[in-house]
Amino acid sequence: MKMPAISLLEWQKRFGSEASCNKALVKVRWAQGFQCPACGSQKASFITSRKLYQCSQCRHQVSVTADTMFHATKVPLVKWFWAIYLTASDKGGISALRLSKHIGVSWPTARNMLKKIRTAMAHRDSIYRLENLIEFDDTYVGGKRAGKRGRGAEGKKPVLVAVESRDKGAGFVAIQAVDTVSKKSVREFLLYHLISGQNVRTDAFPALNAVAEKHTHEKKVTPAKKANEWLPLVHIVIGNMKKFINGTFHGVSSGYLQEYIDEFSYRFNRRFWEPELPLRLLNACLAHGPIKIAEFA
Repeated sequence: MKMPAISLLEWQKRFGSEASCNKALVKVRWAQGFQCPACGSQKASFITSRKLYQCSQCRHQVSVTADTMFHATKVPLVKWFWAIYLTASDKGGISALRLSKHIGVSWPTARNMLKKIRTAMAHRDSIYRLENLIEFDDTYVGGKRAGKRGRGAEGKKPVLVAVESRDKGAGFVAIQAVDTVSKKSVREFLLYHLISGQNVRTDAFPALNAVAEKHTHEKKVTPAKKANEWLPLVHIVIGNMKKFINGTFHGVSSGYLQEYIDEFSYRFNRRFWEPELPLRLLNACLAHGPIKIAEFA
């Protein structure tokens, strides 16, 4: 669905108050009008002092944020909306430290807000499956360590990367951090991210032979100097992903790597709709259910 572009000033005008943000959430949550979660009644009154809707029939009280991504949040909605805008509008992403300064919250709070926003990004991308000609490879992401590079390097996290090859370049991507590059992890990745029966191009790494189980597998032994000729698009995506992670965020630990990958993938898959991204991400967040995450100390 195409969305309009929106500038910072337009965002401020449209979502610059708690009331306007509340109204936007109500519109998404109860698109057909209020519906009591207890009895189904469509009539309610708003209790201003408690900021709750009370069902006119059963008297059940419910917050507009209940059962949404903002469930039980102590952060005002207007700050959430600004966090979504700042996340979407900056091509390189925004760090928790910078977000905390921009919207006036603590670093742990900003960190948890970003994690929830990235979860909404990942869930929105999870509905897509790659198709047609697909380039598929693995890479390793991690801190700088002396010694071996690439497969088997100490302290690095393996990542599987697939990208659609289209006439005018890359299409959609799917990227997932895994514990090891094995036939099992490759099989699970393909099942989740690809439509069955596609043409998949890889190098000749043995674990990638699992591709042939449900797809047409084109493989070729490729020396490092020739990799960009056989799998050009996937290597461009890998390079861009590493620049994204090492740019704004200066690298991330393996435990949190997937959420940064999810943000990169969401942005890359919508790179031609960049002006629309703030409203696209807002809709994804408003429509999302509760997200439970471990709080930072």
